Amino acid sequence: MQWIAMLTMLIDHVGLVFFPHQETWRIIGRISFPIYAYALVQGHHYTSSRTRYIIRLAIIGAISQIPYQLALHINGFNVVVTLVVGAMVLYILERSDSRLLSWMVVVAACALMSEFPFDYGAYGLLLILIFRYAQGSWLVLLHIILNLLFWFLNNWELQIWSVIPTAVIAYGPQVWSKLETVRVSRWIWRSFYPLHLALIAILRVLM
Repeated sequence: MQWIAMLTMLIDHVGLVFFPHQETWRIIGRISFPIYAYALVQGHHYTSSRTRYIIRLAIIGAISQIPYQLALHINGFNVVVTLVVGAMVLYILERSDSRLLSWMVVVAACALMSEFPFDYGAYGLLLILIFRYAQGSWLVLLHIILNLLFWFLNNWELQIWSVIPTAVIAYGPQVWSKLETVRVSRWIWRSFYPLHLALIAILRVLM
């Protein structure tokens, strides 16, 4: 699972930087974020310290910010920062006894992520919440609805392809369990995002 997430992210960013007019790279890249969102939810659930988990993510996000901007020429917050906000919202929701307060937190976070340039924005947060609270057919259905909503709002037609890994997670548990047995070193997993962006930035300068 982790190897697929990293490989499809690499393909997406290589296509964005070096082959911007070839859509196939971006379609393959749509597979990546749902896996990272799923991994975030799983990591949040199983970590021994959710505070340290959020801090580790925040450090990776901070380290990645300059390579992100240099490699992709995007002025905004990288995707790990989006994951940090998602983890913080999950942390708050699981400690809230008020449904009204929980809804207010989600709405406020979505508004914040729509107003400021977070990678994937409110879409990213909502997908994280879908992975946390939906299961089976509901997981796939809600992801499709989310994609259609943002296709209508933001013209994100390519994002519809991101349903593929969600369908695998929902309907292919046996295949998925085999993929999850292929473990990645924690340092490779944590350093891949900033390192691959730094490498693309260097290649961009050289070329």
